[in-house]
Amino acid sequence: MSFSIKGRTAIVTGAGNGIGLAVARHFVRAGANVMFADIDEAALEREIADLSADADHVRMFTGDLRQKLSIANLVSATVDAFDRVDILVNAARHVTGTVPLDAEDNSVEELMQQNLMMPLRLSQAIARRFVKQNAPNVEEGPIGSIVNLSSISGQRAHPDLMGFSISNAALDQMTRSMAVALAPQRIRVNGVSVGSVLSASLLGWMRDHESARGAIIDATPLGRLANASEVGDTAQYLASDASGFVTGQIVTLDGGRTLVDPAAIAVH
Repeated sequence: MSFSIKGRTAIVTGAGNGIGLAVARHFVRAGANVMFADIDEAALEREIADLSADADHVRMFTGDLRQKLSIANLVSATVDAFDRVDILVNAARHVTGTVPLDAEDNSVEELMQQNLMMPLRLSQAIARRFVKQNAPNVEEGPIGSIVNLSSISGQRAHPDLMGFSISNAALDQMTRSMAVALAPQRIRVNGVSVGSVLSASLLGWMRDHESARGAIIDATPLGRLANASEVGDTAQYLASDASGFVTGQIVTLDGGRTLVDPAAIAVH
């Protein structure tokens, strides 16, 4: 099976910065047509400015994808530009703290809307597009691939990031549930649960928390942080024919961090 996604059309959300941007750029380098989608128009314009050599294969869409109209407009804009959609990467994620005992703290509800409901509704819309554009096709094999990016925080308890953790755990379960629900339509749904990835946002955070980098590395058996390109490689594998018999799986990309008991590290 081929890892190639050349000539296929992908929508990547959260493509204005961080991991979403890295995945979108990776897909462009792999020869895909890519719709960069984000709520931040200035960031999108800035980040795709140097992709003029790939102008025929790159488009941008700005909108709040928590709104159903924006989702419909994104699908229409992608089809207008590239005639079809083959891949969806839900990479837009929002991180904010939660005060667990504060009854007025709405962060859990807000993060569920951003990190769960938005990718759910977009996945439903894209799945309908997969079916519509492939209805005359009687060949066997998948007709589309959805890749959801989540966080290893969904596997651990993080009181200060309770809303973020809950929304990522829910996203992982959504991935499994949709994989089963959409399998009869030959649509594959998988996820990538990432640990600490070298991105602009993480580097900025570590500048304000100088000891964090060493602590994360010490807790990671492979002894380093992930490169954003490694997330792109994993997303490409899940979007390509190479993973044609893979669905409902959450690939954990954390250098082994979730395998280790923090107490065991402290003892040693």
